[in-house]
Amino acid sequence: MKFDKTQEIFTIYNVKVGGQPGELPTVLIGTIFYEGHKIVKDPMKGDFDREKAETLLKKQEELSEITGNPYMTDIVGLSEEAIIKYIDFVADVTDAPFLIDSAAMQVKISAVKYVVEVGLLERAVYNSISAHVKEEELAAIKENKLEAAIILAHNPRNVWPEGRIKLLKGDGEARGLLDLAMEANIKKLLIDVSVLDVPSIGLAVEAIKLVKSEFGYPSGAAPLNAVLEWKKVKNYGKIAKNACAAGSLITAQMEGADFLFYGPIKYAEVAFPACAMTDAIIAYRAIRHGIRPKVKKHPLYRIF
Repeated sequence: MKFDKTQEIFTIYNVKVGGQPGELPTVLIGTIFYEGHKIVKDPMKGDFDREKAETLLKKQEELSEITGNPYMTDIVGLSEEAIIKYIDFVADVTDAPFLIDSAAMQVKISAVKYVVEVGLLERAVYNSISAHVKEEELAAIKENKLEAAIILAHNPRNVWPEGRIKLLKGDGEARGLLDLAMEANIKKLLIDVSVLDVPSIGLAVEAIKLVKSEFGYPSGAAPLNAVLEWKKVKNYGKIAKNACAAGSLITAQMEGADFLFYGPIKYAEVAFPACAMTDAIIAYRAIRHGIRPKVKKHPLYRIF
């Protein structure tokens, strides 16, 4: 697979994402402190089991080092107090980019302002600019000079791959998400094509190809979360969930995904080996077509 469109490569702190399939390893994003995460004791105050959180973060880091797949951490906070505590902790324990994530707009805005105050701006990625984004959010992003953001291409009016492209480009009735992001001075755009359930993974991976073909921006999705919502998977044995979870990630990689949310951070041991193997397969095939890995720490050189 080689895209005719020039493929953007963005550097977010110490992580490169994007490019032609085979050039860079897939960036893997694990989520921590999400609603219902058992290590969280008080989600409003941001109290959590620090030892267990550090163990999870260090395992993600260890697997990244072994495989060559870069990582980011998606930090979810329910309150302003909580997300600030979480950011401080993750930034101290790891040396990688992190995502600012919350269902509450004001929580994310407060977090954006905080990372500026404490000198963590270059490590922060806004999650996300979607069809529901508010002008206040865009203004805060622009004012605080945040450069990287997830662009969530979920179009409830048109779930087909082309609907995602339409949402990104806009039409006569509404501005597209790409226009909104650029108005906010976002320079590093990561397009999340959105997954609703397991069958829709097929639509999402087709959308990944369309995004890369149309715009050249890094594109990805969160297919593993759909597997976790698949209740009947437990009927097929103890390892079925993990096997299908890995398969969902591989499916997206084979269609050109540059980054993948692999769900709760505890699934790092499922995601990293499967994705590293797939990246090595893709890179080896790409060499035949004149594309070579751009980094020495590529899984092709590390896992065999």
